[in-house]
Amino acid sequence: ALKAEEAKLTVAGSVMASDAFFPFRDGIDAAAAAGIKAVIQPGGSMRDGEVIAAADEHGIAMVFTGVRHFRH
Repeated sequence: ALKAEEAKLTVAGSVMASDAFFPFRDGIDAAAAAGIKAVIQPGGSMRDGEVIAAADEHGIAMVFTGVRHFRH
């Protein structure tokens, strides 16, 4: 969303994909502020419940793949 904003583009109505889980709800809050309508992510965070609640609050559809691609 930041790169799109710099280029004066909009992401409103877009889908956001992540190769790692969201550890906190702030990523979903920021996505909502940018107009994201759906998120696909692997899930698996200890705070998945908070992240799901944030998506629900913002009316964002969330899909969990159950497959984690990013590892430390």
